Amino acid sequence: MTAAAVLGVDIGSSSSKGVLVSLDGAVLAQVQRDHDLDRPVPGHVEMDAQIWWAEFTSMTAELLARHPIEVIAVGVSGMGPCVLLVDDDDVPVRPAILYGVDTRALDEITGLTDDFGEAAIVARCGSALSTQAVGPKLAWLARHEPADFARARRLFMPSSWLVRRLTGRYVLDHHSASQSTPLYDAGAARWFEPWWQQICPQLRAPELLWSDQVGGRISAAAAAATGLPAGIPVIAGTIDAWAEAVSVGALGIGDLMLMYGSTMFLINTVDRPVSAPPLWATVGVTQGSRNLAAGMATSGSITAWLRELFGRVDYAHLLSEAGRSPAGANGLLMLPYFAGERTPIADPMARGLIAGLTLSHTRGDLYRAALEATAMGVRHNVDVMAAAGGRIDRAVAVGGGTQGGLWAQIVCDVTGLPQELRETSVGASYGAAFLAAGAVVDPTIDHWNPVASVIRPNAEMRPGYDDLYHLYTEARGATLELGHSLSRRQIETAAARRTSDPRGVHV
Repeated sequence: MTAAAVLGVDIGSSSSKGVLVSLDGAVLAQVQRDHDLDRPVPGHVEMDAQIWWAEFTSMTAELLARHPIEVIAVGVSGMGPCVLLVDDDDVPVRPAILYGVDTRALDEITGLTDDFGEAAIVARCGSALSTQAVGPKLAWLARHEPADFARARRLFMPSSWLVRRLTGRYVLDHHSASQSTPLYDAGAARWFEPWWQQICPQLRAPELLWSDQVGGRISAAAAAATGLPAGIPVIAGTIDAWAEAVSVGALGIGDLMLMYGSTMFLINTVDRPVSAPPLWATVGVTQGSRNLAAGMATSGSITAWLRELFGRVDYAHLLSEAGRSPAGANGLLMLPYFAGERTPIADPMARGLIAGLTLSHTRGDLYRAALEATAMGVRHNVDVMAAAGGRIDRAVAVGGGTQGGLWAQIVCDVTGLPQELRETSVGASYGAAFLAAGAVVDPTIDHWNPVASVIRPNAEMRPGYDDLYHLYTEARGATLELGHSLSRRQIETAAARRTSDPRGVHV
């Protein structure tokens, strides 16, 4: 039998990644394309969707050139839920609006909640409206960009856009649909026509598939553009965090996935529908599965920001310096709300805080304080999950932030949760490849990607971190109004700068 492989591609917030994987799970080659997001005004986070296809084709060409092999299936995933609208000819009418880090639709969240009723939305969709939801962003476009909105005919996210370009099929996976609140009925597992017609009547609803189902097959045009064989299957795919959970086998009842990336994401698999308005209740990637999810607006993006301020010092060096700073970062406390916060406080107007600074603090102290701030946010989300009825029997860590071990160890010490690390931590692209493999063979993730180690909490650290968490909670309440006031000033300042500069300003 000729050697064969599957291709997995993920379109992320800061980069796109592609990986070739053998049918027994071995990584044959991987590639990455870094990109920037557009932030035209405070609260708006966008991206040119043409980049998604350009990066897919360039990565595929590089992978096949570096490792010529027969690709027999393709998996895709991407950040989400996003809003990419295209016209009748599949030309984007404007840049794609990103997931919960884009906070433009606050008025529309209030308006749609008033129209439909919060209780009715939660009962039907599983989650209340938030900056993560698709519906309010569509309503924002209808109000603020009516000409572009009127031309729109189809709705895509990064994974479904790649499926469209590769196969010509217009599909979306059920999980992504379940984050398109209030357009999807989670109990019935279908679009809810009355609310769809009220919010976006001119849009054609995509066909719904489960993430591991075949979304289509490579067309002749896509084969010519990518070098992939025509006719091979492309799975429907899903949102990147759920593909990350697939990549490390965190899909069992009681599993918690912790994704260490630009943002921190948590997915708990539950045995029944659980309603927790501060969090997101969704359907899973496979039929019948249910999740309770949480997501912070910033985590790795704070460490990247600090690295820029420090002159682009190597991450390994910064981790070493942070490791020499003691627990508590020599008396520093950080709130990680540098782009507002998603769960569990759902406050896009929240702002970051670094408290306790003195002239004796080092960059290692600051870097450790950022890692500890993320850990405090994880603990806050885990506590809310548990109170809502989630059950955590096992935690599995994945993502670039697990490298070096310090960050994951701090989260262990703050939360008290041991964390499994798998042999392969490639992430969402590897999870997409695994889903693709399921279309042609019958793989198991424990065979593909077995547990390599377990990070365990240091009991000696817990009392000090309990005290710090108490201060974290106090600081959040004490600075809430101050953060909102400063947020309003930032918006006003940016608006004034846009008035004086017709080209606009990026912040």
